[in-house]
Amino acid sequence: MAARQATAAVIGAGDFIGAAIARKFAAEGFTVFAGRRNGDKLAPLVAEIEKAGGRAAGRPLDARKEEDVTSFLREADAQAPLEVCVFNIGANVNFPILETTERVFRKVWELACYSGFLAGREAARLMLSRGKGAIFFTGATASMRGGVGFAAFASAKMGLRAVAQSMARELGPKNIHVAHLVIDAGVDTAWVRERIREREGAEALAKLPPGRLMRPEAVAESYWALYNQPRDAWSSETEIRPFGEKW
Repeated sequence: MAARQATAAVIGAGDFIGAAIARKFAAEGFTVFAGRRNGDKLAPLVAEIEKAGGRAAGRPLDARKEEDVTSFLREADAQAPLEVCVFNIGANVNFPILETTERVFRKVWELACYSGFLAGREAARLMLSRGKGAIFFTGATASMRGGVGFAAFASAKMGLRAVAQSMARELGPKNIHVAHLVIDAGVDTAWVRERIREREGAEALAKLPPGRLMRPEAVAESYWALYNQPRDAWSSETEIRPFGEKW
């Protein structure tokens, strides 16, 4: 693993997709700077990366607060020049429309859309001064279409997609690669497995067919592929799903 003089910031470095992205970029020589609301939970990830010979640091982050996002990315840039910023906050909730409170709707929008705008803008400030960089946003099926019980989540994710599209058009000509990754499937996480168990039962969970769920490591590989696209063939949006997914 050849060390790079560059940092990859992961905003929303949770236990599954975010952690897998952090591991992948660290394995490729980046210094990884990770942030999540419960910052103490980052210690095992940082220790794992360092044990493998990589470089990583992390801290608590409330991505809904402008000053916190600004200071987080400046700290990331202080490790080594910020070259990649991945926004990976989900905020997936399901409520019937009459049970969707104003607080729920606003909080989901703040987490999944507003905080993405803050992260993208502040990353761009740092990258534009050097004339290069990559800003990637994690999307979902809800980025493309609404579903029953997903008024809050879908509206936020569609908004994030619009932010990404606008940024890609504005920043692409300035050598900043902005892309939105639509994850059009369930990802193999503890939360998704619990939802399957609740809806379909323990037996169905035990017999999940190949291709039903996407591995977090596969998502990380997709981000790495985006990063490695040549400048004359950049994607501004990519959809990924398991081979067994119906769509």
